[in-house]
Amino acid sequence: MSIVAAILSLGGAALVAGLLLAIASRVFHVEGNPMADRIDQVLPQTQCGQCGYPGCRPYAEAVARGEADVNHCVPGGERAMLSIADLMGADPKPLEEEPSPPMLAFIREDECIGCTLCIKACPVDAIIGAPKQYHTVIEDHCTGCTLCVEPCPVDCIDMVLKPEVLEEWTWSPPQQHTVSEQPL
Repeated sequence: MSIVAAILSLGGAALVAGLLLAIASRVFHVEGNPMADRIDQVLPQTQCGQCGYPGCRPYAEAVARGEADVNHCVPGGERAMLSIADLMGADPKPLEEEPSPPMLAFIREDECIGCTLCIKACPVDAIIGAPKQYHTVIEDHCTGCTLCVEPCPVDCIDMVLKPEVLEEWTWSPPQQHTVSEQPL
């Protein structure tokens, strides 16, 4: 009989604790910052850390709180900076760093020792391989952040220009010339 009473009392205590947690979750529910959500959607989601934050979401939250400027996202470049400035109602600022051409990591497999340090450093899981096996980069996932280069003990990772594909190609706008600049 004492076992049944113990089970019933434990079950009752668990039920009361569950009800209290359910009520507390509804009473103390906090919504995320909608401005941070909108800024995060503008960012390129490279999670590269070049802005000084560990990823795009923490940077978006810092901008939304007013703790970071709109011009720290190097991979997003001017497009992201102008979009963020427009969302925040702030003045655009010059980029902290000039955007470089899109790059990809390339692992020279014949030199790779399979240490997995590059895999651990990659924020977007673009490097695949196993311990003591060759590693390679999934080009579609690589953001060119260069975070994998430094930890490589045998220096077998190169950053190469990302090949331009038709889907990402953009037309450069024609330059405007005045009448006096045109050759005769």
